[in-house]
Amino acid sequence: MQTQWENFIKNLGEWHGSFTKISAQGEIVEDTPSILYLESLDDLNKTVRLTLRRFPNSGDNSEPKVNELVREFQTLGRDIMFFEDGAFSQGKIQIAPFSLNGAEFGFVNKNRRLRLVELFNQDGNLSTLTLIREKRAGTDAVENPPLTIDALLGKWRGEAITMYPDFRPPDNYPTEMELNIDNAGRLVYEITFGKNPKTVTSSARIEGSILHFDQSSQPVKVVLLPDGASATLPVKVELRKSLFFEAGWLVKPQLRQRLIRSYNDKGEWVSLTLITEQKIK
Repeated sequence: MQTQWENFIKNLGEWHGSFTKISAQGEIVEDTPSILYLESLDDLNKTVRLTLRRFPNSGDNSEPKVNELVREFQTLGRDIMFFEDGAFSQGKIQIAPFSLNGAEFGFVNKNRRLRLVELFNQDGNLSTLTLIREKRAGTDAVENPPLTIDALLGKWRGEAITMYPDFRPPDNYPTEMELNIDNAGRLVYEITFGKNPKTVTSSARIEGSILHFDQSSQPVKVVLLPDGASATLPVKVELRKSLFFEAGWLVKPQLRQRLIRSYNDKGEWVSLTLITEQKIK
């Protein structure tokens, strides 16, 4: 099994892309070009430097300003975990009252990366949704189409890996998911997962590019995004209630990945799950 650091350096490279701010209604508010350098400073990859340059629009014909952030890493924080393919999530270890809460998710596939930041304000409402689409410099990697409901319909079979912040051994188990539209025009979602298989069924009201799973005690919504991405969000971050943040990426029409960051009813971060699923019909 690879170490967390070995998984982290799967992200090394020069990545060109943009930071796209998206409203709670799924509309693009602002798009800022970016270049991210993740480079090793020694032959053994023991020190990595991150240099992020963003080029915000000045609103006139003047030269764009450059916002630059530089950091060096020799170890990783307790708030972040990486999978063997380089996918990761970083976020709060503890959900806290009167503070910003949320998470960042990242996926890597050959010469493409997709990241998503879900941030909630002090009142527990969605504050910022930022989609970061990147390709490796010097490649002709192509962005995926915006995610649609039609692209999700059907049966998906996959494998899940769940890792834990307390470093106990990860769990691996199969998953199966099916999505259909019922006679009332709602999206019906059924998923079976776990070593001792458990099946969960729910349905969502469709409102444009947003799916409202509004019939449970803890409603969530799914926002369908550009580049095959999706954000699954609690309607409100509330204390003393378990919750999860999730990001998805339709890498190819028949291949999807999802990252799920889960918290218990004490607000403690308890697990991170990566699901890789194939459409089978």
